[in-house]
Amino acid sequence: MAKKVGIGIIGCGNIAPAYFKGAKLFEVLEVVACADLRMDVAKAMAEEHGCKAQTVDELLANPDVQLVINLTIPSKHAEVSLAALEAGKHVHSEKPLAVTLEDGKAVLDKAKEKGLLVGCAPDTFLGGGLQTCRKLVDDGWLGRVTSGTACLMSRGPESWHPNPSFFYEKGAGPMFDMGPYYITALVHLLGPVKRLSAVTSRAFEERLATCKEEFGKLLPVEVPTHYAGVLEFHSGAVVNMTISFDVYKHGHSPIEIYGTEGSLKVPDPNTFDGPVELWTPATKEWQTQAFSHPYRMNSRSIGAADLAYAILSEGKQQPRTSGELAYHALEVMHAFEKASDAGGSIEISSCPAQPEALSLGLVEGRL
Repeated sequence: MAKKVGIGIIGCGNIAPAYFKGAKLFEVLEVVACADLRMDVAKAMAEEHGCKAQTVDELLANPDVQLVINLTIPSKHAEVSLAALEAGKHVHSEKPLAVTLEDGKAVLDKAKEKGLLVGCAPDTFLGGGLQTCRKLVDDGWLGRVTSGTACLMSRGPESWHPNPSFFYEKGAGPMFDMGPYYITALVHLLGPVKRLSAVTSRAFEERLATCKEEFGKLLPVEVPTHYAGVLEFHSGAVVNMTISFDVYKHGHSPIEIYGTEGSLKVPDPNTFDGPVELWTPATKEWQTQAFSHPYRMNSRSIGAADLAYAILSEGKQQPRTSGELAYHALEVMHAFEKASDAGGSIEISSCPAQPEALSLGLVEGRL
């Protein structure tokens, strides 16, 4: 029987069911406990998924929990991750790693002090869609990558999310909510960002909630809701990125990558699937590519599984969804506003290693 890592999930909100379900895909993970400030919610989740409902303090003291999956709201990510690390637990956090760079660094410093590992969402780049794109790039189908575009534009989550208020509070907004998917996917494909320039704006001072849970509520907007920037990567590639909650409709692909020998349409980085489309001078048309890797279904917890293997390796391998990668994404996100305020470009100081691609021939349930 394969070794397992005991998981404790803190935060049983909207994203939690996907993590519980995803954890069952991987033989290395065993969810043993869950916690939430609302004990009735934790008990219902525990009953549904066959684990123990505990308070946060009880979960952090549980000797069977080796790895905490932190699914709290963004403003609590650093606080909960630091508490878990202090309790001797490895941590995999929902994105972002923290709201501020100072808190993000504190999490990484605490992990280093304790000799523990930190991972962070998004882990969608480990799915079949983006891993197939990575193989096409690595195998030279685009030649040398020179440029690209990345676009996430919508009217925001207030029409469908049951608790949309926090999306417009400090630490959220379209960049901190969706930016991690796009930035992480690009770093996965192209390596780390060197510098960027950007302009930000805000279309409304208040947003009207139309979801059934908060219908008619006015939501104060504390953050920019439209970000437009140019990212220069250490590889030399230049990518135009737009992240917005101010757009009704558009016709742009989520991500496109352009090289000296072809172009690639990359699927939505908030998914694990495709399609993946390649254009080359030889074909002179977009052609849908076969997938090179599995995990095309909603496989949230794949990052926690990758982290679990790193834990079991006892230092012989590093997690692909590392804290260093998440901190880099956090620094890039903050740099959008800094560049807009300064009216110039911002150098990115962090420079993590490009995440290692997954191997070919993976068996479902293993990495």
